Amino acid sequence: MRLGVSISSTHRQDGAHLMIERTAEAYRAGFGSLSIGDHHNMAVPYAQNTPMLGRLLAEWPDRPAGCLFLMPLWHPLLLAEQVGTLAAIHGDRFIVQTGIGSGEAQFQAFGAELSTRGRVLEESIRVVKALLAGEVVDSEPLGLVGGRVGLLPSQPVEWWISGGADVALRRAAAMGDAWYAAPGVAPAAGAAMVETYRSAGGERAILRKDALVLDDGDEARRVAGELVAAGYRGMPLDVLLVGDVDDAAEQLAAYEQAGFDEVIIRCMSVPQDLALETLAELGALADRT
Repeated sequence: MRLGVSISSTHRQDGAHLMIERTAEAYRAGFGSLSIGDHHNMAVPYAQNTPMLGRLLAEWPDRPAGCLFLMPLWHPLLLAEQVGTLAAIHGDRFIVQTGIGSGEAQFQAFGAELSTRGRVLEESIRVVKALLAGEVVDSEPLGLVGGRVGLLPSQPVEWWISGGADVALRRAAAMGDAWYAAPGVAPAAGAAMVETYRSAGGERAILRKDALVLDDGDEARRVAGELVAAGYRGMPLDVLLVGDVDDAAEQLAAYEQAGFDEVIIRCMSVPQDLALETLAELGALADRT
């Protein structure tokens, strides 16, 4: 199974340096793609996606890379310009991950409406695709008149669209190159969702998973168990990749049997040495093709 990496953006104030170090380790370990997230109006340090990815690309010269954009919170022209510039910096395939987003606080901060986010997402995808194809675009719903992007990607951008409801799965099949499943999805539920996605015409199913994989599997389970007991991201232990590399291989095999083509690894919120060890250990399972 192909493995990519998602670098967590939430750290202490010097977290940008931790992200750079993790990206370099993931590249050495052989992960096939790089991505980072998108969140706003945060009370804790959070590295914003476009400037941070621009720096991380220096550690990731020749494999696919991209980032999440919560499109209902972005003006489509600004988003398309950011993608065009990042794609030009990178030169390899660029990935846009997107979904409707959540969280009343961040929507209110942008003056955006949670109730219309599905419609806004679909119109935004249409508009940004057209802008990145070099078209001059108008969109009355998004307040765009005569939008254009001067610096365009040298190759088509890949779209991973997230969501778990049936309407989101159909959206991913119709408008995206892949469905990007949430990290809390378990194998049985995931298999049913993959079936819905593929029945709507979707072809590629990708899953994000939080992981703590150490040479000492018992220690990994102990640390992960303490994090889960403290409420880690609201997820139970059995949907995380935890243990040694053999445990991880077994857990990943269950998701492969459920129909997923690729798993994007995000290190659990652990000290830097454990995150780097997790990336090195999982490198043994990463398919470099």
